[in-house]
Amino acid sequence: MAATDDEQPTARRRHGPSRKSVLRAAMAAGPAAVLLGAGASGAAPALARDRRGSGERPALTPSCDDGDDPTPPQTEGPYFKPNSPQRDSIVPPGTWGTPLAVSGFVFGRDCTPLAHVLLDWWQADPDGAYDNAGYRFRGHQYTDAQGAFRLATLRPGLYPGRTRHLHVKVQAPYSRVVTTQLYFPGEPRNRTDPIFDARLLMNVRPEGGGQAGSFDFVLNV
Repeated sequence: MAATDDEQPTARRRHGPSRKSVLRAAMAAGPAAVLLGAGASGAAPALARDRRGSGERPALTPSCDDGDDPTPPQTEGPYFKPNSPQRDSIVPPGTWGTPLAVSGFVFGRDCTPLAHVLLDWWQADPDGAYDNAGYRFRGHQYTDAQGAFRLATLRPGLYPGRTRHLHVKVQAPYSRVVTTQLYFPGEPRNRTDPIFDARLLMNVRPEGGGQAGSFDFVLNV
């Protein structure tokens, strides 16, 4: 596989804003935008996964109105631990690294934003190690009434055999758990990691002294 092939889009390109894009813009802009279906300029901002950065072309998380599949699942791996604490920051006190804020929305297949969706996160620390004795860099949270979430963490380190990634379990109320992983664009190991899936690339940009990653989940509900 060529060096640029592993991050090429597999979903078809949209020719205009999807209904989900309009809804996301409406939630961000307030009640007036809900009625108009767009921002003040008449055009809805793109979804997290519609944006491009640093010349990368990640595959789009399937839009809930284009007939594609929901966000794809991936292996849990050997390091998941149940009963993580509920919190919006999984950074242990006194731990140094590159700050990373991960945010986005969770939608159903009909483009409805889903409230009170469980997101259970775990990851390697900045040195590439998992805490299997405690709950460092582990925690769960819930989407708000608008289907939005925001997680504060540090950029995970690398360990042999894998590219840089975050683990997450996503579960809407009364629905099955979807286990998956999120990836970083521009990582050399994306080309060699056998688990890597371009549909799970976050959009990552500099923010302050750290990074901000964005991703929108689509669940089969």
